[in-house]
Amino acid sequence: MPKDNTMTASGSLTATQLEQYQKDGFVSGVRVFDSQTVSELRSAIETLEATHSGGADGSSLAQYFRVNGHIVIPLLAKLAATTAILDAAQSVLGDNLLAWSVELFIKEPGSDKTVSWHQDITYWGMGETNDEVTAWVALSDVSVEAGCMRFIPGSHTNGIVGHTDTFSASNLLSRGQEIDGIDESNARHGPLRPGEMSLHHGRCFHASGPNQSTDRRIGLAIRYVTPEVRDGLPGRDYAMLVRGVDELQGWINIAGPQGLFTAPDLALYQQILRDQEANLSEGAEQNVALYDTGRINT
Repeated sequence: MPKDNTMTASGSLTATQLEQYQKDGFVSGVRVFDSQTVSELRSAIETLEATHSGGADGSSLAQYFRVNGHIVIPLLAKLAATTAILDAAQSVLGDNLLAWSVELFIKEPGSDKTVSWHQDITYWGMGETNDEVTAWVALSDVSVEAGCMRFIPGSHTNGIVGHTDTFSASNLLSRGQEIDGIDESNARHGPLRPGEMSLHHGRCFHASGPNQSTDRRIGLAIRYVTPEVRDGLPGRDYAMLVRGVDELQGWINIAGPQGLFTAPDLALYQQILRDQEANLSEGAEQNVALYDTGRINT
């Protein structure tokens, strides 16, 4: 892991970037890491793949990469507290920020895996909140050829729309859920150079294609929320306070892992899966494991 003082760019979104986010529901090309840091982060991830290829506690490494990795992997928890990323998220959400989820999206070269058109917050149990943003950071060249994200500008201004559960094997989403009838001519690509980030609203329609490049497509997705998101909601959910305060205490605040795959962290990980699974599976017509390891194959 690189030293903190050489790790990132700094600064909030510019007025133009914030205006674009508010108008379109996304903004791309925000630089947060320099080239040396990206190289070091990619090396750290690939070292983890080599040294822990079998996963831990009966779950694959792919699952930990795609589901709540910040609970058991210190690197992912530390990345969620990156100053430049938090500065940008704070521009959108305000002073008090919690990391709800940290995920790695990895598509191998030549992979046919896709992400269908969807809205992130459809099954998260957060309602139609505006107080969530996803920071998606490129740790490799995420070009159009590599299957970068595509967005429908302005789609965040409406509510949550109906999704069809396809359970397609080539779809990386938990239920293969997709929005029908998208006019692709309205889509805008969001390619990212290594070290650049996009931010998108939880209701913004987005998708990504297969990786037709010759390199891995490695992306880091951090879902930030505010204390207000849980206000009045039933059930239990967890988040890691990364900036400011959480006076409302609707979230169960977690502190981040004690080490790599420690026993207490792995036990907490399983508890969080059990508490979150009801949100994901609500309304599904067949049984849904919280992120089927076959579906999340990188």
